[in-house]
Amino acid sequence: MTRIEKLYAKLLDNPRASISFRDFEKLLKAFGFEHDRTKGSHKIWVHPDVPRPLPVQPSGKDAKPYQIREFLELVEEHGLYIGP
Repeated sequence: MTRIEKLYAKLLDNPRASISFRDFEKLLKAFGFEHDRTKGSHKIWVHPDVPRPLPVQPSGKDAKPYQIREFLELVEEHGLYIGP
């Protein structure tokens, strides 16, 4: 199991778990999201199979818990998976 897979499993077990913003961005990339643009402190991520963008921003060094939950919902709703 890769580090990204372990991180994803950790979030599935506890969606309120705290992870670093850097790890969250790695997770977004692993699932096929691409950084589209930055608007202020918000980084806008897009995915070809998801009709709306996902804006994320750090809370200090960590990812915001509600944005992690939103990401997990998008993964489940659109059947996304970790790419090669």
